[in-house]
Amino acid sequence: MLPSLMPGDFLAATAPRRLVRGGVVVLEHPARPGFELVKRLTAVPGDRTVDGRVLEPGEYWVEGRGVRESADSRTFGPVSASSIVGVVRFRYWPPGRAGPVR
Repeated sequence: MLPSLMPGDFLAATAPRRLVRGGVVVLEHPARPGFELVKRLTAVPGDRTVDGRVLEPGEYWVEGRGVRESADSRTFGPVSASSIVGVVRFRYWPPGRAGPVR
């Protein structure tokens, strides 16, 4: 199965209004201000995380494609809603892969 996103994909994102499990989000890296990441939202407030902890209101769990190559919540823990700066709506480049990101 191919990953949802590939190097060189150009994405369009909008300001986050409603965050839903399974969505792809743009967030600021917790330890590197100004550095943005694109990750899938895998747990929302009230969900149990991979370490057995229940997420508090305003906390989200994000994961990337793989354990070893991804800086995500498995590395830095839950992220706050305020660190999520956008929700990816669609890919517009390359043309052959354009469309919704699932």
